Order: sequence, then structure tokens, then C-alpha cells
Amino acid sequence: MIAPLEIPVTAPAAARAAALEALVPVLTTPRLVLRAPRLADFDALHSITGSDRAVFEGGPSTEAQSWSDFCSMTATWMLRGHGMWTVQTRADDVAGFVLIGCEPGDREHELGWLLVDAFEGIGLAQEAARAARAYAWDQLSVPSLVSYIAPGHTRSERLAARLGAIPDGTIYDGRVAIWRHMRGHDG
Repeated sequence: MIAPLEIPVTAPAAARAAALEALVPVLTTPRLVLRAPRLADFDALHSITGSDRAVFEGGPSTEAQSWSDFCSMTATWMLRGHGMWTVQTRADDVAGFVLIGCEPGDREHELGWLLVDAFEGIGLAQEAARAARAYAWDQLSVPSLVSYIAPGHTRSERLAARLGAIPDGTIYDGRVAIWRHMRGHDG
């Protein structure tokens, strides 16, 4: 099987991709730029979803599964007007991803995050999630916002709590906890 990034992109197709990328809002924080995903970001996503760290999400994923997730979370921008941002440091390193999404099975808009291992534990996920959440409230006017977290995924649970989210039940027979973000509780 040919890897998704091995197929060359023609100049006209690259120009169209750049035009679409320009439509995704760029969010900035003191240490980060949240921008549209690019093909070159796929390896960073697969380093997360294809690793044992993804066990809480049903992983690890194969390269094909990661590619499918990457494409669907990016396409959400065209279908719903929101989606996944690449979280890039001011030094141009891809630190991870944050999203406002509605994936199959979601009951509400979701605030989600995935960080590359080397960038965990230094507050970048919280900084990126705060920016995405503010965009969801202020620009998208979403009626509600939750984070879906596998019970026992303590790092994500602690982050949700630091963001001011509160546990609010479960879905999928208790396999996924709902953490509710309340408008005005900026944690």
C-alpha cells in the first residue's frame, strides 16, 4: 500500500489546498498558533493515534485509520464550519491538535485535544483548548460544548477540570465520560 504522503500533489491541486487552508481561522496565543491542518502534519497525528497512548481512544490506530481520522477531522471545516486545528509552537513545531467537532456518535459539539508526547505536561493543551473554546463560544455560538473522555484517562480528566469543565454523565454504556464546559467558567 502506498502511504498517503507518498502520492505527489500537483501544482494546481496545491493551489486549491492553499486557498481552502486560508479559509480556516488562525488563532494565536502567547506560545501557539492554531492553524489549518496540512499534509505534513499527518505524521504528528499518527504518532499519537498510532501509539499505545491511543488505547483510551480504542487504539492504537493503523496508518490507514489515522489517515481516515485526519481527513474527517479536517473535512469538518467544509461540512460544519469548524474542525481540527494543528497546534504549532512559535518555533514552528507541531505540538498536537485541538478541535471543535461533531464526530459520529457525538451528542453535542466536542472540544477535543491530542498532543505529541514531547509537548505534554507544559500547559500547551490547556492554552490551545482555551483558545478553541473561546472561538466556539464567541464566533460559532455553539449551544453547548463538552469533552468526551475515556474514564481513567487522568491527564485528560485533569485538563478538563483545569478548564473548568465538570463531569456530566457517560455515554456508550459508561465507556466515555462527558465533561461539560460552562459558558463563562474559563478555568
